[in-house]
Amino acid sequence: MLTKLGIKGRVLLLTILPASLMAAMLGGYFTWMQLSELQSQLLQRGEMIAQDLAPLAANALGRKDKVLLSRIATQTLEQTDVRAVSFLDTDRTELAHAGPTMISPSPIGSGSQLLSSTGTDATRYLLPVFGSQRHLTSPIIPAEADTLLGWVELEISHNGTLLRGYRSLFASLLLILTGLAFTATLAVRMSRTINGPMSQIKQAVSQLKDGNLETRLPPLGSRELDELASGINRMAATLQNAQEELQLSIDQATEDVRQNLETIEIQNIELDLARKEALEASRIKSEFLANMSHEIRTPLNGILGFTHLLQKSELTPRQFDYLGTIEKSADNLLSIINEILDFSKIEAGKLVLDNIPFNLRDLLQDTLTILAPAAHAKQLELVSLVYRDTPLALSGDPLRLRQILTNLVSNAIKFTREGTIVARAMLEDETEEHAQLRISVQDTGIGLSSQDVRAL
Repeated sequence: MLTKLGIKGRVLLLTILPASLMAAMLGGYFTWMQLSELQSQLLQRGEMIAQDLAPLAANALGRKDKVLLSRIATQTLEQTDVRAVSFLDTDRTELAHAGPTMISPSPIGSGSQLLSSTGTDATRYLLPVFGSQRHLTSPIIPAEADTLLGWVELEISHNGTLLRGYRSLFASLLLILTGLAFTATLAVRMSRTINGPMSQIKQAVSQLKDGNLETRLPPLGSRELDELASGINRMAATLQNAQEELQLSIDQATEDVRQNLETIEIQNIELDLARKEALEASRIKSEFLANMSHEIRTPLNGILGFTHLLQKSELTPRQFDYLGTIEKSADNLLSIINEILDFSKIEAGKLVLDNIPFNLRDLLQDTLTILAPAAHAKQLELVSLVYRDTPLALSGDPLRLRQILTNLVSNAIKFTREGTIVARAMLEDETEEHAQLRISVQDTGIGLSSQDVRAL
């Protein structure tokens, strides 16, 4: 079988086959281990949630407060992988329930320990609640410490864990395929280093057999192959000297090459003219966009100005909402036009940074004030810190700095679920005329993976 594959096929087979088997075994093993770990973590989290619910609901179970129990059950559903929650009295009669109907079989048994029953799609927990667990909401009465108050029933869904497992499997497969592709590329290159010189020798011998005595072999990369190529070249030179008519063929070939060079030179001139025309058209387009953006911004600023004036007058709520919509739409359109104007300036070579005085602290505060509603909607805290030695009265381009800060803080708000976003300004270096500042935005979001950091 290997004799039919050839040199290139043998190299590919002997390189890719062991790598594929090893990658498949390692990928399957690590994927199985990760799935097992995810399942174990899910079961442990379910036990912890059930045990945390017992003291939280103990007082409500003792009083059979269905309203409070329903509220606790509904809040528990917000936790990851929690599918359904029920609270039962001492006779296991349902007092409160949140979520869909439980699909796992009910745990069998009784006593003071946590019971569980695992199904295909979910795991169900049953935990007794005693009077001793009332310590969170009321003092413990020794006589009621061992009194059964009720039961906490919790169902954890396996779907999230399965989804994470599938993602891990997909990532493993992608990594395996990438490794195999890299291995195949190396194997192909290795085969070319062997198969390429052999193909060159075969082709050269075939050309010499057909009468192309001008054929010569270049160095092939190894001493043995170079000696073989040198022998073939000497044989071709001897045959070439024996045939006088070969000179006519050489002269004709030289003339053909000269004509081809002239044709290429003419084509290069035509391509250069076409390139210049395209650059000129692009320049005209950029200038037109820049001029039009300026013309459009003037009436748009007028619309925004009169909108602000109207908002200060006596309006009905509906009219105020209409004006708010007009203002937001105009602001969005103005932002788009500003971006078009900046892009057009860059293409036209007209973008110049401003050099005007501004206050650094005011710029930071104004930027955070604009973005505060979005942060407060996610219950995030925006903080600006300007170090004491940082100069506040600066001269530069506040518009571009505000755009950069807005992008950074907006991204921080977008990828942060809870916590604080801090914008810091500190002095790095200072001379009599210039100051080098460092402005950073720090958040408590999901961050970047090592792969994303390398991509940056």
